[in-house]
Amino acid sequence: MPFIPHTAEDVREMLAVIGAPSIEALFDEIPANLRVSSLAEVPTGLNELEVMQLMQSRARQDGRPLCFIGAGAYEHHIPAAVWSTVTRGEFYSAYTPYQAEASQGTLQSIYEYQSMLASLTGMEVCNASMYDGATALAEAVLMAVRANRRSRSARILMPRSLHPHYRAVAVATAGNQGVHFEELPYQPALGHTTIESLAPFAGQDITALVIAQPNFFGVFEEVDALTDFAHAQGALVIAVVNPTSLAVLKPPGAWGDKGANIAVGEGQPLGCPLSSGGPYFGFMSTRMEHVRQMPGRLVGRTLDLDGRPGFTLTLQAREQHIRRAKATSNICTNQGLLMLAGTIYLALLGAEGLERVAALSMQRTEQLTRALTAIPGVRRLFGRPGFHEIVLAFDRPVAPVLAALSARGIEAGLDLSEHYPELGYALLACATETKSTEDIETYARHLTEVLCPARAA
Repeated sequence: MPFIPHTAEDVREMLAVIGAPSIEALFDEIPANLRVSSLAEVPTGLNELEVMQLMQSRARQDGRPLCFIGAGAYEHHIPAAVWSTVTRGEFYSAYTPYQAEASQGTLQSIYEYQSMLASLTGMEVCNASMYDGATALAEAVLMAVRANRRSRSARILMPRSLHPHYRAVAVATAGNQGVHFEELPYQPALGHTTIESLAPFAGQDITALVIAQPNFFGVFEEVDALTDFAHAQGALVIAVVNPTSLAVLKPPGAWGDKGANIAVGEGQPLGCPLSSGGPYFGFMSTRMEHVRQMPGRLVGRTLDLDGRPGFTLTLQAREQHIRRAKATSNICTNQGLLMLAGTIYLALLGAEGLERVAALSMQRTEQLTRALTAIPGVRRLFGRPGFHEIVLAFDRPVAPVLAALSARGIEAGLDLSEHYPELGYALLACATETKSTEDIETYARHLTEVLCPARAA
């Protein structure tokens, strides 16, 4: 219910039954020095009309800017049928199967999702329990430590060209569990991880190598060579991938001679709006040989005694279903509603539609690159092919430029100075299929006016 229905009399009766003098007494085990007497910063409650007016006012403040940011969350077109279906009552209020086998519709949608993501990543099995791409990577790291029984080092090689938030979450999650992260540099002129950077680790005990494709800069990595090197050292390979890009790129399951062992990523591009940063959903797929080390939920398809197909939760390696000491993870949600949106999005577009989205996004990014690098003081930083993102070098600090463009209704990209100060004045920009030629020309015109006011006049 959207409100608490208990009257004061209801509360008194319930307290009397359990023998408690007050609701406050239910929390008497909390030490007094840890209690907060009041929430001074929390405003007085509003009624429904006032809340709606406040939220509408906040939404108007955001405006409708042209967004070229990217950096892990992407503005793709979402067909109206996706959220029209997701918000139907039978989906919207029943998105997690706590009464598992009684929830056949929910289980079937999860099964379809798992099948699509396993096919997209070229793997054999996929789960449905990741919060987002960053936590999916952290769980994959822990999974690799469990699965690689030949390794005793718990050493993970992590490229610096991987999304900085992913790196931070992986270290925060697994760094205090005996996992050791070692950073790999990227090639300064081209923005990718080279085989030469791995040479010092040849013959050493390495548990897993993380490979992002494309990487945070939008640059393509040499995935075949990196994968084969890792396997030659007895290490597993964790692929971090953009699901949209897999419509046109080789899937992780086909990297090198044997393919990656685990594939993870952010599902937001598949039918989920930007929503000011979330909620999103992560995905994880793997090979059947590692399935018992995979965290979270898995749904299987079976036949009942009458030969009719049905769906069931299987291999539930999480603490809600088995003894905590036996659990592979404490992930306790399947992000079901967002996952369902991704399932419907993929079903509507199909392989051909997703390929068109990916191809058009690449075309728009190249078009954006040509338009912006034609402006004096702007040049492309990395020369390798890529997907979605580009890194542009400026002749001045980026932050004031972004502020000026934001005032003009353009969210022009991400300033890289915080995470990659060695790049100097660098901007990460992105274009998807939602950006028209007119949008790109608008961006270029305003950037010219900001950078070269005399020339623009």
